[in-house]
Amino acid sequence: MSVRAAVMPGPGRPIRLQTFSDPECGPGEALLETLASEVCGTDVHLWHGRLAGVPYPIIPGHVSVGRVREMRGISTDVMGHALSVGDVVTFLDVFGTCYRCFQCQVARQPNRCPSRRVYGITSPLSEGLMGGWSEVIHLRPGVHLLRVPESVPYRRLIGGGCGLFTGFAAVERSDLEMGSTVLVQGTGPVGLSAMAFAHLRGAGRVLAIGDPEDRLALASLLGADQTFSLAATSREERREAVLELTSGRGADVVIEAAGQPSAVEEGLKLLRDGGTYVVAGHYTDTGGVELNPHSELNRKHVELRGQWGTDLRHLVGAIRMLERWGDALPFERVIGREYGLDEVEEALRDVEALRVTKALVVPGVRSVDGPPSSD
Repeated sequence: MSVRAAVMPGPGRPIRLQTFSDPECGPGEALLETLASEVCGTDVHLWHGRLAGVPYPIIPGHVSVGRVREMRGISTDVMGHALSVGDVVTFLDVFGTCYRCFQCQVARQPNRCPSRRVYGITSPLSEGLMGGWSEVIHLRPGVHLLRVPESVPYRRLIGGGCGLFTGFAAVERSDLEMGSTVLVQGTGPVGLSAMAFAHLRGAGRVLAIGDPEDRLALASLLGADQTFSLAATSREERREAVLELTSGRGADVVIEAAGQPSAVEEGLKLLRDGGTYVVAGHYTDTGGVELNPHSELNRKHVELRGQWGTDLRHLVGAIRMLERWGDALPFERVIGREYGLDEVEEALRDVEALRVTKALVVPGVRSVDGPPSSD
């Protein structure tokens, strides 16, 4: 039996559709039949070579859902739920965390462990099918599996994708208090998830800044009380509107999910004195901004926090929220299109151009006749 996968050879190079031998399932491992894997902004950055230390060639796809095809020595997921062949699961894309170093044990920040690795990003092709843009995903020993509850459609989970978990983490990081006014910058998957979880955590008002119009409509669907179009409003108009809505004070919490340096500059000006600003959108280096530390940080008594990646608890918490509040979290509506393995480049270009909010690679979808190239 052979397995098809989409391979990213290097920055800017065409994606290759290749075939591989079916992997063997070793002790403590699992093989998943891929149901869907997301294409997110990080994958576009990978294609453009904007992430350091990526061991090209790779099979991208860091957040995926799949059906258990085979397991050896695994009987439960990380929460202790019984697992069987045929169950629909997802997994924490981070693996290799040592749980022995300073960051893991003293700082209690395993997301900064120097041994940390990520499926679909820092796993080279030489190590096997360790990315979701493949018909089969090979889960190595120690990878944290989570069974998707029967009440949660897997497209709802993957429709949020990594943004679902990052948005959850950003809201947690903000220490959001009930009744607060929350402003989210960015209406991509991270921003949309942050709005939804801020709303469910008890925000008194959720505001959103972004574009295009279809994403602003999704923001309203997922919990935003008022939206501001970047194209249709000026920075000064947005500032005046936010101040008017907050009795001249500014937002209690601002969550940056735009990935643009200018958003940070604007966001700090929209934050009230003593408010909390969480930067969650800058996964790559897109440049800097000029800030006045006296007037914008110190005198305002700002809580400035970064949120780098996610931990297992964020996956568990987000899935629990989907299970409990599914009708309020219809992330399947975020999915713009499903692409076959032979359409990955088109998916990357569509995500880059904002033509879709969430793109999915679904290996079962085929658009090109004829056998794939072999390797």
